[in-house]
Amino acid sequence: MSEQNKALASRFFLEVCDGRKPAVADEIFAAAHQYIDPASPGIAPGPNGMKELSKTYYTAFADAYWHVEEQIALDDVVVTRWTAGGTHSASLMGIPATNRRVKVSGIAFQRIRDGKIQETQNIWDALGMLQQLGIVPQLAAK
Repeated sequence: MSEQNKALASRFFLEVCDGRKPAVADEIFAAAHQYIDPASPGIAPGPNGMKELSKTYYTAFADAYWHVEEQIALDDVVVTRWTAGGTHSASLMGIPATNRRVKVSGIAFQRIRDGKIQETQNIWDALGMLQQLGIVPQLAAK
């Protein structure tokens, strides 16, 4: 079951995000799926929320990519370490295109039951993305 759960968790990154196939979200996320991410509050529940979330980023970064770097599965939880990047070529949450390239990493914890992802807790380097875009200043070295 662990390998099946890892394959299911990978589909969000590889097919919905990287492959730009939002309809796949209907296959992999439960109707009541909850997305928890301090950098992206207010994501609607279920597959539609995940479609909108992924569309936000692959629209703002037309050449966006996502890579699954590593996964660990235990019982009904899959932990995925991922990286993503691209060129900021369109507005992102009110930030006009900067045409700067970014690369960020994150970790997603996903709970799977009955062959669907029920919950995603995602932590990623949103500050690093904003710094790379020039929106937030880099921290000074000590």
